[in-house]
Amino acid sequence: MELAGGLFSETLRWWLGAVYTLILFSAIRLASWRRLYNSEQLNVFFGSCVVLLLLWQVRAQVDPAWSFHLLGITALTLMFGWSFAIIGSSIALVGVNLNGGQGWDGFVLNAMTLGVVPVTLTQVSLVLARSYLPRNFFVYVLVNAFLTAGFAALASGYLAAGLLVLSGSFSLIELKQNFLPFFPLMFLPEAMVNGWIITILVLYRPNWVGSFSDEFYLKGK
Repeated sequence: MELAGGLFSETLRWWLGAVYTLILFSAIRLASWRRLYNSEQLNVFFGSCVVLLLLWQVRAQVDPAWSFHLLGITALTLMFGWSFAIIGSSIALVGVNLNGGQGWDGFVLNAMTLGVVPVTLTQVSLVLARSYLPRNFFVYVLVNAFLTAGFAALASGYLAAGLLVLSGSFSLIELKQNFLPFFPLMFLPEAMVNGWIITILVLYRPNWVGSFSDEFYLKGK
């Protein structure tokens, strides 16, 4: 869910701005920039940012102050990891705002709900799956791509709804009656888009998916 910054107090935007700045700085510092020395990887990364930008432009404008669109962020995280996914989602959001998004006053809010939260959830899910689930192709695709993408989209939507209630722009009762019952519908399309992207890439371009390894998921299985 993409939000208009005008719905929220300046104090909240400043606090979120401080948190986002720290997270973005950490992502830039921790990113494995050596990977982008490879021209193919560099082109894939910026191409992914463009695809993300285009995906975020296809939206359902439910209310003038907020809109729905697919995230596609789980696929980006599995391809490039937490740091580059944070950076890539920020680049895509800059492009969306330059092309008439919800406005720059909502940039930090949307960077958190559309980028930081789903990216972090995807990374945590990947770590947990590697630690506690069998290491095979089926688990990687089903859990890390399909299911994680759906749950990340739900978490992003409910977080945005919580922020709307916190801002006083909408009451919880109003959201429960008109919008929250439809949030679970975001699960399936988000899961399908990310799941199929990762499945196709793992089969035909596994070197584009940084979190996947033949040695780890296929050899000896």
